Amino acid sequence: MKTNVVSAKEWEAARQQMLVKEKAMTRARDALAAERRRMPWMAVEKSYVFDGPGGKASLLDLFDGRRQLIVYRAFYEPGVLGWPDHACRGCSMVADQVAHVAHLNARDTTLAFVSRAPQADIARLKARMNWQMIPWYTVTDSFDADFGVGEWHGTNVFIHDGGRIYRSYFINSRGDEQMGGTWNYLDSTPLGRQEVWEDSPEGYPQTQTYKWWNWHDSYVEGAAPDQRWVEVSDAGEAA
Repeated sequence: MKTNVVSAKEWEAARQQMLVKEKAMTRARDALAAERRRMPWMAVEKSYVFDGPGGKASLLDLFDGRRQLIVYRAFYEPGVLGWPDHACRGCSMVADQVAHVAHLNARDTTLAFVSRAPQADIARLKARMNWQMIPWYTVTDSFDADFGVGEWHGTNVFIHDGGRIYRSYFINSRGDEQMGGTWNYLDSTPLGRQEVWEDSPEGYPQTQTYKWWNWHDSYVEGAAPDQRWVEVSDAGEAA
């Protein structure tokens, strides 16, 4: 494999040129997320029923008491390559990349997977692949087809307000490649990361940047930011 080999000074100059483009892309991504937070909502008029580890569940149940819900339709059912030992290879790569869901939960957001496989098969697959932290439900009706993923895979985002559920966003195909990380998931939601630097509509929940971050086993609902972390993050911003 041939490539250019340069001095440290030339390499740094090339990196700085690339950094200009990368920063422009970051700003464009932030602007796109701001537009996404202003997307219209579509009311969910039908009632849906899922099978879960605890029995029957409604779509509102999938929110698990939080305001926002991200639903990934994973292709795992009879006829899928690898069935019943494995889900679709692409969907499995998505599951492998999911960051710890505690960080999403701290932003009033739940991530759930759904498939047409029975719960017994889903439980066995989760245990084998170490996907235990991902809530995973069985589709029993037209939910997947109604929301653009009658087959293959896709990510739908929902929000509820006063018991009414709304669809706010949908992404599939190569768009799903970006999913898995906390920030990309939050950027797909109507409330976003909920930090003060974001361009969000008036009245949207926002807290001080970085201050809500925590170890995934240390989040406490309603807790004030840890003062030591406030000092560390302030110093980082100043630097």
